[in-house]
Amino acid sequence: MRPGRYGRASALVTLAVTAGLLLTTAVSGAATAAPEAGGAEAGAAHGQARVQVETQVMGQVETQPEGQRQAAAAPSDVPTTFTHPGVHVSRSQLDFVRQQVQAGAQPWRRAYDAMMGSRYASLSYTPHPRAVVECGSYSNPNIGCTDEREDAIAAYTHALAWSVTRDARYAQKSIAIMNAWSPVIRDHTNSNAPLQTAWAGSVWPRAAEIIRYTGAGWASADVDRFERMLRDVYLPEVINGSRSNGNWELSMMEAAVGIAVFLDDRNAYAAARQKFLVRVPAFIYLTSDGSVPRTVPGTGRDTPDQIFAFWHNQRTLVNGLAQETCRDFTHTGYGISAISHVAETAAIQGDDLYPQVGERLRHALGFHSTYQRGTAVPSWLCGGSVHLGLGPVTEVGFNALHNRQGFSMTNTQALTESMRPQGTNNLFVAWETLTHAENPRVLG
Repeated sequence: MRPGRYGRASALVTLAVTAGLLLTTAVSGAATAAPEAGGAEAGAAHGQARVQVETQVMGQVETQPEGQRQAAAAPSDVPTTFTHPGVHVSRSQLDFVRQQVQAGAQPWRRAYDAMMGSRYASLSYTPHPRAVVECGSYSNPNIGCTDEREDAIAAYTHALAWSVTRDARYAQKSIAIMNAWSPVIRDHTNSNAPLQTAWAGSVWPRAAEIIRYTGAGWASADVDRFERMLRDVYLPEVINGSRSNGNWELSMMEAAVGIAVFLDDRNAYAAARQKFLVRVPAFIYLTSDGSVPRTVPGTGRDTPDQIFAFWHNQRTLVNGLAQETCRDFTHTGYGISAISHVAETAAIQGDDLYPQVGERLRHALGFHSTYQRGTAVPSWLCGGSVHLGLGPVTEVGFNALHNRQGFSMTNTQALTESMRPQGTNNLFVAWETLTHAENPRVLG
């Protein structure tokens, strides 16, 4: 573990809250809704940047009295208390899933059977913790990267199995996986460290919330150690975001939001929320944005040419186009998924972000679902050719926007239903047909 990292975590969060407030002020109109006409779902009611920040802040922080290190108060619209379990799925949503599975109702029973038939649900699953996880670009090198991600998914899988069956063996397996990592992991290194931390850091709190708050018998000392792991190893790596492609920062903010909920940390939640609300409109375009996509202040992409280059030189702009559409649909799907995950966790916490991000999410889902389903790619889009592979990322957003809010989403619905049961991408998306398909509940 880097010396003094625990002491730095709260300082980094404080800095991020302050910086996020400035960014939110700088980017006006983030909640502007796109016109319904013309959209794909129209007609419906690293590491380096973090180290630099730490270096700049440390001299200041270390000269301050301890009580002044969290001087920046969380904004008033941040929840004053957190709901548990409350990362990705709520108690009410979990109860709905259990009822449907036990009744043999579809698509939940098929989704549950698919999950339980996966290697992640095996009671003989063995975790592979490491002190340092080293991940280069495209997982080269891959020293513990796959192990960490898959162990987090396994912990979450067993937590879901425990929630459905109340078989204590699954709870104990989830606990054993989390307890294996929490005293061991100390750092993430190499160029993909922020993204790797984000992916694993998004899934760990989902598992931990279910286990901690459903009477699974997780010892308080083990919970405390897991909290320290998240606060000391994961949160500092993700809380300041990224200047890279949008899917990075969106996944990092998903991890930060989930960690903040588990830690009951309003400042961390506020910092992640602010960065998220700035990044979303810079990742998904609406025609109301004008002739040039939005940008994130401070990233060095300020001129139209710089912004369009970041958008892979896609100059024709339509509702739902994403910053990475012309890179490939897989990475675009990572960003779309993270947006839906953050919005869902926030809704569980009584912090409804769908009015601010829902219109963009809806159009992005519809636009990409259209071509994923086989519609011919027009010549104006990505030079007439796109790289498909959206992945199992549509259930959460579709459920929130169509089933709960009533928007017509024809293309998204067709794609979503054709892919059921949606499983896992083995990174940070897992079992969302089971948890979110036609799930009418958030808290009630």
